[in-house]
Amino acid sequence: MIGIPRRWTGAASAKTPDNPVSLAEATRVWATIGWLSFGGPAGQIALMHRELVEQRRWISDARFLHALSYCMLLPGPEAQQLAIYIGWLMHRTVGGVIAGTLFVLPGVIVIGVLSWLYATYQQLPPVTAIFFGLKAAVLAVVIEAVLRVGRRALKNRVMIAIAAAAFVALYFFKVPFPLVILSAALIGIAGRHWRSTSFPAPTSTAALAESDYLIDRRIARGELTHTRRSLRRSVAVLAVCLALWFGPVVGSMLLFGRASVFAQQGTFFGEAALVTFGGAYAVLAYVAQRAVETYGWLSPGEMLDGLALAETTPGPLIMVVQYVAFLGAFRHPGGLSPYAAGVLGSLLTTWVTFIPCFLWIFLGAPYVEALRSNRTLSAALSAITAAVVGVILNLSAWFAVHTVFHSVQMRATGFMHVDVPEWRSVDLAALALSTCALLAMLRFKLGMGWTLFGSAVLGAGIWTFFHGG
Repeated sequence: MIGIPRRWTGAASAKTPDNPVSLAEATRVWATIGWLSFGGPAGQIALMHRELVEQRRWISDARFLHALSYCMLLPGPEAQQLAIYIGWLMHRTVGGVIAGTLFVLPGVIVIGVLSWLYATYQQLPPVTAIFFGLKAAVLAVVIEAVLRVGRRALKNRVMIAIAAAAFVALYFFKVPFPLVILSAALIGIAGRHWRSTSFPAPTSTAALAESDYLIDRRIARGELTHTRRSLRRSVAVLAVCLALWFGPVVGSMLLFGRASVFAQQGTFFGEAALVTFGGAYAVLAYVAQRAVETYGWLSPGEMLDGLALAETTPGPLIMVVQYVAFLGAFRHPGGLSPYAAGVLGSLLTTWVTFIPCFLWIFLGAPYVEALRSNRTLSAALSAITAAVVGVILNLSAWFAVHTVFHSVQMRATGFMHVDVPEWRSVDLAALALSTCALLAMLRFKLGMGWTLFGSAVLGAGIWTFFHGG
């Protein structure tokens, strides 16, 4: 890493477990993660693992994966919820708010600007050129995530089998995500009694006290008192979050009427936030159908353009709803100007989509932490963690196929439904860029920032050469 700036490589912090990280330093780290959070949940989880577990040693593998397993059970973007969870562990509610907000804020800014430009010009060749290179680099990030997380989570043959079964169920048989996670939990509960050696017991407090990781050590010392359960606190969290969630929707109804596009978007996307189990892909078909056919906010082709923008910009893929809302309000502005309506609709939609994520974490995380010492729950979460590796592998395969090939068809054989690429449609430039990015990160240990930057520059040059004329 000689000659590469610390801020680009995520080099380890000078802080030690005995010298807690300040809120200001954590804020800088969360801002960096937010701007580099490309690649959907797989890439974002990989980025946080690299920064927080490997480089800075704020949180251990076991606790990171434990939190991730809980987030996988929730509706909404699991990567943002994981950021909220870790931010909350470190700096209480304010830390969770900062981590969760900075995780999505770059995406809100970028998607907002691109939606504005799209509504005005429709085609954005310079943006397409840059994102061509970024998308290829993100594939390398995602593959690295599978390798890194898999090495730590799959510690025996049973865990490997669970991960493999989860991947096969998701990729080949299109089994609903919640069913995969529930099955893994049941396997863990059963395995705790029938094959206990394959499902390790929770780490003891004494072992945590000697941990090299900041959060684990502070919890063992009893310093993080906010992680303890409190009914009074839970009631307060529920009341505040519900008021924040529904307040703007009610306000839009009062100001613009129940039939306004703002009231429709606030209600519709607020409901959608409750059913996004399994990540954005699980709900995008529902959102696309309602937005295109029921409300007429945009065309099918424009929906695909929005998905492409969301896939190659920072933040969760569900950010596509901001783009959908912008176009919908832009075309049905009511008494506002089209651009003012677009901004208002997109911000309202973003608000009702992400506020529930804070509710799920602030309300449930203390109870999840309290149950860490429960051997049965620990076994269930260990199995879920193994299944999560299969989930990430499934996302990686999906992302790889749609990055390297121009044409992909769904083929059904019996109970199997597989995305099969048209081999003649291979994108050699994307394949070459992804390979170079993977070598740069795995072989030469180049930081993610430099890898993304280099791929964006090379990708823009290649795309412009072939398509610029």
